[in-house]
Amino acid sequence: MTRLLLVDDHAVVRSGLRMLLSGHSEMEIVGEAATAEEALQKAGEFKPDVILMDIGLPDKTGIEATRAIKARYPDIKIVALTIHEDEEYFFQMLDAGASGYVPKRAAPEELITAITVAAAGEVYLYPSMAKLLVRDYLSAERPAEEKISLDGLTDREREVLTHLAEGANNDEIGEALVISPKTVERHRENIMRKLNLHSRSELVRYAIRKGIIKA
Repeated sequence: MTRLLLVDDHAVVRSGLRMLLSGHSEMEIVGEAATAEEALQKAGEFKPDVILMDIGLPDKTGIEATRAIKARYPDIKIVALTIHEDEEYFFQMLDAGASGYVPKRAAPEELITAITVAAAGEVYLYPSMAKLLVRDYLSAERPAEEKISLDGLTDREREVLTHLAEGANNDEIGEALVISPKTVERHRENIMRKLNLHSRSELVRYAIRKGIIKA
């Protein structure tokens, strides 16, 4: 059972989310908050597994709320659910520690997937945002030692890297690239070894940590 806290300053949005998510037996809504301060308070009170966080809150931004909650309760996963789809908010939210980023225009299935992925300890990014991150990762100027690391990836590994960041699994990547899932897994292992990473979430953090993202 995934325990959820809903954070949005619009009651009608929270009501809609409650109606949507209450229909899933694996999810339980334990609380709601309309401000950043209230979100921090209820995060400590209810200890949810996942928080759905709006960015535009009346007292502080959802980015500031995310940073404060992650500093105090690092095990709580936070998924941004927002109208904002520009680079600035996206990168700052990831830098604050979010485990997912979903625009409010997304299909309900996308939100359910984001919650499930975040609860499992991974990072879910809406496809358009994931492509933005990978594009910047592959093209941004970086120090010579970082270029060496990037150049260490083969063309096929770069293709697999792109699909991984988009949230695809081995079967989906294999189908898209017309290779076997075992081959995909081998490429994934090589990518993680060459970049010294251990999970998809670390892949995202790596891009932030190396200065590709301007927080």
